Amino acid sequence: MSGMMFGFCMARISASVLRIVWATRPKNVKIAIAANIFMAAGVLLLFIINLIFTQRIMRATHPDWAWSKWFSLLFKGYYATIVLLLVMIITSTVQSFYTLNPHTRSIDRVFQLVGSTYFAVASFLPIPLLAINAILPRPHPLEKFGEGRHRVKIAVILFSSLMLTFGAAFRAGVAYVPRPVSQPAWYHSKAVFYCINFTIEIIVVILFAVVRIDKLFIVPNGAKGTYLMSHGDKQQGTAADEESAVGDRGEEKVEA
Repeated sequence: MSGMMFGFCMARISASVLRIVWATRPKNVKIAIAANIFMAAGVLLLFIINLIFTQRIMRATHPDWAWSKWFSLLFKGYYATIVLLLVMIITSTVQSFYTLNPHTRSIDRVFQLVGSTYFAVASFLPIPLLAINAILPRPHPLEKFGEGRHRVKIAVILFSSLMLTFGAAFRAGVAYVPRPVSQPAWYHSKAVFYCINFTIEIIVVILFAVVRIDKLFIVPNGAKGTYLMSHGDKQQGTAADEESAVGDRGEEKVEA
């Protein structure tokens, strides 16, 4: 997850640099395309991180079915669809810059609207999943993982999902209401653009850094079917190492 956060921050830095270059070269189509692609692609990493953390919470709460193969494949399949939608948006964006055919541009716009709506749903998905997770009866005790309280983990995901959903839904809504370049609306201003996109994402990144998501959501290596088993094996291994070390020190004393 830390690597994905690093990738997201690098994508946003690249997008900012490209937008500065685009402002100095407004007629350069290639720079405009690259700036738009980096703006659309970076935030998807935050959506996927939230979904992964949601899956871990569901596994800790309902290990009987949340660890099942079909449930894991469901998440992996959803991640694959996000990547495919991203490729579709990139393709349609590039094509829309290089064609004047009204029919082709209309198709590209449909693709872009579908992609922006799909991404808004992806940003919102952790919220209903956590709601379902809380409503379903829990036949087994909670399997704690990582550091910190379980409710803190849920609060972090809910807050970040709400913030990201607001940004993604706003972008999708703006895309559905096009305006002529000569008659921009209030939501086309630079202040709104940077507040909705960059400010929201900076808040989420700072939140993840402050609560230390690398410790809050960490799971044992090799965990499969349960978090307790791997944690218990680790504890047993540590206890065995300590006993061995004590025995070695005792033997050294006897020899002395």
